[in-house]
Amino acid sequence: MSDALYSALLAMLVTFAVGHPLLAELRRRKLGKSADLDAPEVYADKAGTPTMGGLMFLAGILAASIPFAVTRDSDILLPLVAMLAAVAPALFDDIQTLIGSGKLSGHETWFWLVKWGVQLAIGVGVAAVLYFHLDIDTALVPHFGAYSLGVLYLPLVVLIFIAGTSGMVITDGMDGLMAGVSALAYAAYGVIALSQGQEALGAFAFSVVGATAAFLWFNAHPAQVFMGEAGSQPLAVGLVVLAFMTGWWLLLPIIGLVFVAEGLSDVIQIAYFKASHGKRFFRMAPIHYHFQLGGWAETQVVTRFWLIGFFAGLAGIALALIN
Repeated sequence: MSDALYSALLAMLVTFAVGHPLLAELRRRKLGKSADLDAPEVYADKAGTPTMGGLMFLAGILAASIPFAVTRDSDILLPLVAMLAAVAPALFDDIQTLIGSGKLSGHETWFWLVKWGVQLAIGVGVAAVLYFHLDIDTALVPHFGAYSLGVLYLPLVVLIFIAGTSGMVITDGMDGLMAGVSALAYAAYGVIALSQGQEALGAFAFSVVGATAAFLWFNAHPAQVFMGEAGSQPLAVGLVVLAFMTGWWLLLPIIGLVFVAEGLSDVIQIAYFKASHGKRFFRMAPIHYHFQLGGWAETQVVTRFWLIGFFAGLAGIALALIN
């Protein structure tokens, strides 16, 4: 327990320390995000805000999880390496959104093939390590215990990895939304890990909690910096890997309720638009924009989604602790 707390504190301090000089460097290089055409018109005022701020909390996560988690259990390298593997393609994606970039539209076939190819490769790698190296092939069911899935575990990991990470990243659309909800989800899995005696895994989880909480200092409304794909992709990857390492991956839809709602709203919107020949199910998707266009202020949407995330995290912990 103490290592988890120390890990969170160190991650916060490092993120704070790195945050100011990194923000200054992003501004100096004028690495500002261009206007998001898929967001409400009010977001045009946010054009020029520095992006790729996720590098701040990644530094905090690494600085804290290595001494407090990896040194105790080298298996914690799995979520860390998976998160870092997602950074390079995410940075490339972020570069295409910068003001004055204009090099890619982001819809090129080869671009999507590379993006999904990298995601698939990380998912396959994670599945292989979990199954062959860590000897994990179970699904934990509340109250009923563990069930071995055998080789079926491998494709399930890959499928859930791709679906889960894809649904999570689109949550990053409002100031503080992704960081806050992620901190709550990681905290829930951190508590579950500690309750199972997985001290090192709990320390890793709380390093992310501390780092993302510190990032909110810079990302709270009105945001001084966006986390960008360089932050949202690693956060999504790390959470899915964490869920599998605790064994409680079946609780991902509950603990990650906000992420599920965001992802499903996008799928429903696209499907309904095509089926109805141009009509929309939501005012705008993902669903956080639907509520904003319905009259909620951005800060209200974010705070209320945080509350839902907090409730979902508590529900997930309660289900994991059922005897």
